[in-house]
Amino acid sequence: MLFIALLFFILGFVTWLNGSLIPFLKIVCELTDFQALWVTFAFYIAYTVMALPSAAVLSRIGYKNGMTASLGVMAIGALMFIPAAKTSQYSLFLIALFTLASGMTLMQTAINPYIVCIGSRDSAAMRISIMGLFNKGAGIIVPMVFTALILSGITQTSGAALAEMDVAARTAFRADLASRLVTPYIVMAVGLILFMFIIHFSSLTEPELDDEQSNAATVSTTRFGVLQFPQLVLGAITLFAYVGVEVIAGDTIGLYGHHLGVQNYAALTSYTMGFMVLGYLLGAFTIPRFLSQRNALALCAVSGILFAFGVMYASNTEQNMSQILLAWAGVPSVPNTVLFLAMLGFSNALVWPAVWPLALEGLGRYTAAGSAVLIMGISGGAILPLAYGHFSDSAGAQQAYWVMLPCYALILFYALKGHTIRQWTSTSK
Repeated sequence: MLFIALLFFILGFVTWLNGSLIPFLKIVCELTDFQALWVTFAFYIAYTVMALPSAAVLSRIGYKNGMTASLGVMAIGALMFIPAAKTSQYSLFLIALFTLASGMTLMQTAINPYIVCIGSRDSAAMRISIMGLFNKGAGIIVPMVFTALILSGITQTSGAALAEMDVAARTAFRADLASRLVTPYIVMAVGLILFMFIIHFSSLTEPELDDEQSNAATVSTTRFGVLQFPQLVLGAITLFAYVGVEVIAGDTIGLYGHHLGVQNYAALTSYTMGFMVLGYLLGAFTIPRFLSQRNALALCAVSGILFAFGVMYASNTEQNMSQILLAWAGVPSVPNTVLFLAMLGFSNALVWPAVWPLALEGLGRYTAAGSAVLIMGISGGAILPLAYGHFSDSAGAQQAYWVMLPCYALILFYALKGHTIRQWTSTSK
């Protein structure tokens, strides 16, 4: 559990860095909202492209060796940021992000079955919630670290301030900003390589998959046999919607804050992650003792719908909500609409922990392939933020958040009905 928790922390650190990178690269590479959100596309599409190859790799080299290899691939991706920063070429940044996420796909495919299979399925969401504390805890830390290391001493990042510079000054300013990425990513690569050796020489054992626990164990494994389980396929679609809204809430909040002129826009992802940590704490203490995985999922969906309406229609100037809720902790206040966006972190927290055990129930020897299918659902983080970026450019940044509403409706359907479906067609006697 300790090793897996540390891996979840690493995943969170790398993943939630995107929320700070998006407004940063928008400035460095002179991008629109839609173009800047290709960061999320390049990152999360790797989960679709590399999920099934990752499952094949795990079946050949095992879960522990797969984790080791994943850290090596992530280190290569981190090092690729050096030429990207030196040249300020957006395409190189995207390639580096895809490489990083490819390593993370292999790791995700390996570590999630560990958490599901090491204990009772009824408490799997609780264990994943505990892991989420490490993942989202890193998400709180990394935007503040990014702001301190990369943006310290820089105030001229608004569109108006950049427009006042002449061409030469603006070019020099953007080159200086990009060069600040080199040292942090070198440190990241060294850390990943160090942890790769720690995992390789650790006593971590292979997970014991419950092949005998279901009728699926008696079914011969076929190439596409995993698609016979509706609860899995619908679970993957639900995760597609969930990761889309999670990434929108966590990665566009900085961009949205920059639009509204919020001073600490690069650190706003920390607000979303803070609310996610609260949600994970709730899950760790209430599931399954007081709250079933199904009811937790339904609660997340309903609150997500309510908060999404709050993002769309709350004031983008008044800050009374955050002054009431956060001022006691010394947290800088933000407009009400931004706070509602951050509060979606609370709604999103228990979706991933609840969907995984519900979707993998009864898969038996198809568990590894099922895990890969669920990982493919992470591609929602590639597609849906782009949809938001498109509507943000055309209709306005605040109203574009309507794209989250059908996603939460789909999550609610899976909680109430979708996870109970065990056959694609009904049979009658």
